[in-house]
Amino acid sequence: MDKIKIKDLEIYCHHGVFPEENTLGQKFIVSATLYTDTREAGMNDDLTKSIHYGDVSHFITEFMQNHTFKLIETVAEKLAMELLIEVANLKKVKLEIKKPWAPVGLPLDTVAVEIKRSWHTAYIAIGSNMGDKSSYLQGAVKSLDELYGCQVEKVSELITTAPYGGVEQDEFLNGALKLKTLFTPQELLEKLHEIELEAGRERVIRWGPRTLDLDILLYDDIILDTEDLHIPHIEMHLRDFVLEPMVQIAPYKRHPLLKKTMEQLKGELND
Repeated sequence: MDKIKIKDLEIYCHHGVFPEENTLGQKFIVSATLYTDTREAGMNDDLTKSIHYGDVSHFITEFMQNHTFKLIETVAEKLAMELLIEVANLKKVKLEIKKPWAPVGLPLDTVAVEIKRSWHTAYIAIGSNMGDKSSYLQGAVKSLDELYGCQVEKVSELITTAPYGGVEQDEFLNGALKLKTLFTPQELLEKLHEIELEAGRERVIRWGPRTLDLDILLYDDIILDTEDLHIPHIEMHLRDFVLEPMVQIAPYKRHPLLKKTMEQLKGELND
């Protein structure tokens, strides 16, 4: 990926743990590496296809001057998120924020925080088999799209399927969506649980009826196993009600463990 670099932008602002830092302020030095695709801009000499480093420099300056945080870690996180959301064509950003003459009672030049943050692609399974199923699913899509740091890019058609897991209950309405997100997998899981709770989801019986069910199927190409989160979803390749919607929105997306596309997995399951 191509890079546009802004080095050692000096900004006078008010960030720090001590009250006098918030009142009197001090100089901070910011460097930013902006990851984007400059090919089209370079071939056509068109700035709208790239990133205007002057505008970004002013954006960084105004953000840091208009906010006050105790930690430069917080400055970096908040600024990275704002840049990724507000700057067109920006796919990833590396920020270094230096704080000269930090008040630690020892002679030093600067302290600094450096982070890299980027957009991620997640695929989410959506399902409901209680009440107004379609309304619950449409509400979930809307909630995710309105979530700061998320953008819904594709949504499958909704399909009616038989219950899974052997519990006697009403049939399901299922689908899947493609989500662009700035959240980590664990943070995204927490947001999905919040949306489920808002829809009245109760976790009483495993594979039992639910107003809303939201599952992370894939997140970039990572493989993750924690106590409460498994990516890719452990049984997605065995579930037609997952693969059919996935084929609609991402037929050539490969399962990071099985190395097969959604179309291939669905074909094998049908066989």
